[in-house]
Amino acid sequence: MPDSAGAPLLEVTGLHAWYGESHVLHGMDFTIEEGEVATLLGRNGAGKTTTLRAIMGILGHRAGSIRFRGSELIGLPSNRIARLGIAYCPEERGIFASLDVEENLMLPPTVRPGGMGVEEIYAIFPNLRDRRRSQGTKLSGGEQQMLAIGRILRTGATLLLLDEPTEGLAPVIIQQIGDVIRALKEKGFTVLLVEQNFRFASTIADRHYIVENGRVVDSFGNADLARNLGKLHDYLGV
Repeated sequence: MPDSAGAPLLEVTGLHAWYGESHVLHGMDFTIEEGEVATLLGRNGAGKTTTLRAIMGILGHRAGSIRFRGSELIGLPSNRIARLGIAYCPEERGIFASLDVEENLMLPPTVRPGGMGVEEIYAIFPNLRDRRRSQGTKLSGGEQQMLAIGRILRTGATLLLLDEPTEGLAPVIIQQIGDVIRALKEKGFTVLLVEQNFRFASTIADRHYIVENGRVVDSFGNADLARNLGKLHDYLGV
């Protein structure tokens, strides 16, 4: 076993990734400490989602280094990566329309000990308990997002990759998602979050990485957000 004492939980170094012939990531470099909530901020097409997919091993062609708890992920298939304790919640949510809420929750296998039970997930998302026998087609966008996050909590993963969890949701649901992410952090989870909504990100994150053209071009802690707002507006075009 590699000695990861003192090392970040996740260390991404010189990460390149391709979709077919399209070279999307051009040397991503960042680290995440255990128990931290970190965000990847940037415009559409900057490479944020591709970064999550590369970490999870969903992309076939990637180069560089991705180390999780000291273990190298480059070259590992996604099922091996999941068993190390990483889970990915995609932007499209992937809810099975013909299955009810509880059937969707039970779909992913438990890959490591320590995953949450269904009742624990219902305690975090009371809406899901109320809708436990409702089919996926009957859920609102917010309920689908809660289900998508709840589903990966069963797996035993400790690093959660969340892709645009607030996209298209009402402000009251966005606030609820923020409360959940803060609660997960208190329980010891580490979260890497892709977001367009930096105002939301600023309420939950410890650190922000700005992504442009497939690489990190700037980073700062959340405590330094106010003094970096001008740069952030330039980067994000908001």
